[in-house]
Amino acid sequence: MRASSGSLIMVVAPSGAGKSTLVNALLARDGALELSISHTTRAPRPSESNGREYHFVARAEFEALRARGEFLESAEVHGHLYGTSRAWIEQRLAAGRDLLLEIDWQGARQIKAVFAQAIGIFILPPSIDALEARLKHRGQDAPAVIASRLLAAGAEIAHAPEFDYVIVNEDFELALAQLAAVVAAARLRYPAQAARHRELFAQLGLAG
Repeated sequence: MRASSGSLIMVVAPSGAGKSTLVNALLARDGALELSISHTTRAPRPSESNGREYHFVARAEFEALRARGEFLESAEVHGHLYGTSRAWIEQRLAAGRDLLLEIDWQGARQIKAVFAQAIGIFILPPSIDALEARLKHRGQDAPAVIASRLLAAGAEIAHAPEFDYVIVNEDFELALAQLAAVVAAARLRYPAQAARHRELFAQLGLAG
């Protein structure tokens, strides 16, 4: 893929670590960022709507999209399928947009294999006890689902070493500032700056 001034930033975390809250807060303060809206087969939560948090689709429709190669990545998480639109990501990056993806470690690994410049950020909870408390406090899942998510958290956290950055979400404002700092640094990487300032780099004899 041709060098783009846009950055692809993947945010991964076990359920309950505060990933979505951090991402939404960052999007509210940084208007140049866009959130990739994934497809999923899970049912929407009471606060969610189709096309905003996710594109909610039936499993048969999801599998048809995947069979046609329309997903850049796809994975099954907690019994539900998730996928990222290949065409949308490629179009937005080509337009120079900075994109945030909320995905799991499986999807991040697939995307990294296609877009080597993609940046991976793993959000850790301050402790397993804190993770359990957050899952219970949000009141969105049944006790059996919470137990399942806690059981999966250890396996998910084991993949943190695969990521470029790790943020411990103990103090929300600090974690948000750290997330914003990673995005700011991504925009200053050589390939992004070379694509953004092609004329200047050419005048200075720098490779694009």
